[in-house]
Amino acid sequence: MTTPRHAPVLLDRVVALLAPALEHPGSVYVDCTLGLGGHSEAVLERLPEARVIGIDRDPTALEMSTERLAAHGDRFTAVHAVYDELPEVVASLGLDHVDAVFFDLGVSSMQLDVRERGFAYAEDAPLDMRMDPTTGPTAADLLNTATAQELTRILREYGEEKFASRIAREVVRRRDTTPFATSADLVELLYATIPAPARRTGGHPAKRTFQALRMAVNDELAVLRRAVPASIEVIGVGGRVVVESYHSLEDRLVKRAFADATRLDVPPDLPFVPEGAEPALRLVTRGAEQADVHEVEQNPRAASVRLRAVERVRPPSPASRHLPHGAVR
Repeated sequence: MTTPRHAPVLLDRVVALLAPALEHPGSVYVDCTLGLGGHSEAVLERLPEARVIGIDRDPTALEMSTERLAAHGDRFTAVHAVYDELPEVVASLGLDHVDAVFFDLGVSSMQLDVRERGFAYAEDAPLDMRMDPTTGPTAADLLNTATAQELTRILREYGEEKFASRIAREVVRRRDTTPFATSADLVELLYATIPAPARRTGGHPAKRTFQALRMAVNDELAVLRRAVPASIEVIGVGGRVVVESYHSLEDRLVKRAFADATRLDVPPDLPFVPEGAEPALRLVTRGAEQADVHEVEQNPRAASVRLRAVERVRPPSPASRHLPHGAVR
């Protein structure tokens, strides 16, 4: 199998943020969105003390990245899982903590490039959009069964689509006679439904709808809402969590989770910070870092990236250290 080489976004900066946590012997890095393994390959090559655990829900991505990283032997372990299962994955490998966790959110280049997966609106293909094509309903299933109200919510919330209600009504009307099956069916509807002036601005008129359906089919925000607190709990002292987001809702969720983890929880008028009341984590990045103009020119996917990182500076409290997975969610 040929493994395509796509440029990972902000690769050097991500490795630099991870490095302080992964320079000691026996350190463990978890790549929660392994994809084609670009970030993991850089960690394996540049940080020789680190062991890498790669998680992905996509069996094809796991197969391709495992082939790509085979030369690193037992320093690399691939795991088929959704990344909110991080605590179970870590426990199943006999670990009580890890040293770094990384998320590169959204759809991977490989998934966009494989026509049959149905992620790309530029190619006519079955409307699938599942990151794990072995389980769950497809985008076509969602379009053919959801109510107009639910479709409106999905398009408005996940795609920020101004014409969400108009599109939803038209989807429901058309599917009564011809159920949706391929991306061309949906793109045709969108061209017919979105007014011409709006189609001429803001990129391809299908972009927002396809993004929204993908996020809904894969339950991406709910998974992330569970996974970020879980990643914070699973790192040891000196450990870091690094996240690349490409959607405002994702970045807002990450920002809120990091703010909660680094907040000083004492009355504002207290003249001193009691011992043990200091935050257990600190922000490593100031706000969200973005790609520079040069990187965006070389890799257009970097245009919308927002990069954030936190580091654990104190052990977790005894009450939270051994929480079951349901509790950290």
